[in-house]
Amino acid sequence: MTDQIDTADAQTAPILSVNNIEVIYDHVILVLKGVSLTVPKGGIVALLGANGAGKTTTLKAISNLLGAERGDVTKGSIVFKDQEIQALNPNELVRRGCIQVMEGRHCFGHLSVEENLLTGAYTRKDGSAAIKRDLELVYDYFPRLKVRRSSQAGYTSGGEQQMCAIGRALMSKPDMILLDEPSMGLAPQLVEEIFEIVRKLNEQEGVSFLLAEQNTNVALKYAKYGYILESGRVVMDGEASALRENEDVKEFYLGVGGEGRKSFKNVKHYKRRKRWLA
Repeated sequence: MTDQIDTADAQTAPILSVNNIEVIYDHVILVLKGVSLTVPKGGIVALLGANGAGKTTTLKAISNLLGAERGDVTKGSIVFKDQEIQALNPNELVRRGCIQVMEGRHCFGHLSVEENLLTGAYTRKDGSAAIKRDLELVYDYFPRLKVRRSSQAGYTSGGEQQMCAIGRALMSKPDMILLDEPSMGLAPQLVEEIFEIVRKLNEQEGVSFLLAEQNTNVALKYAKYGYILESGRVVMDGEASALRENEDVKEFYLGVGGEGRKSFKNVKHYKRRKRWLA
């Protein structure tokens, strides 16, 4: 009986747990204030909010990229696969199975599409045959990239560059991908195409995703759970289906509802969950 309980706990344990973290830039600028969230193993979770709400900072805190911008996690903890990861450098975190796809795609413009993809495998030590198999897997999910494999990445379209950035992340054999604003600057049809591929990767490859998105409508369509950030704090969270039907979410983030409200702070009937005080 004990073994059965332990197995069940292992299956339901989150792959990522962010616990009341605080992030400060330049030792004085408080950006995140008690942010907590979890991502279940094999789940898709959306991190929503307007520009400047703290979504990118949250992802960079998880992926340990804050140091490049003079930022620090000063309180709380971040646990990935049952281990605290704040002390790891980004390379070590990638080897453990967590990688971030940065906002704005950031392909190596002077390299070919295929060369870009292969840079994603630089932390791997399982041999060229395994890397070649995974390259073909990426091409199966992104057939456009196979057509453009020898093209210089800087001369491909925005959608192709986003696919290349996600494909490059896949080449590291991740358990989890932090995806920052994947819809930015893309036509709606391309956005749907990329999110469909994210869904397939989640269902068929078991990759967990934490998506930071301003496009709340599309994010809640594909995510199972969502967190809404405002001014560096989580002001609401819940099942994606419930958030889609929430009147305040409709008004503030989906463009449906009355006028005159500019923030959750002004909604008298809304009770903020002050988890950062716990």
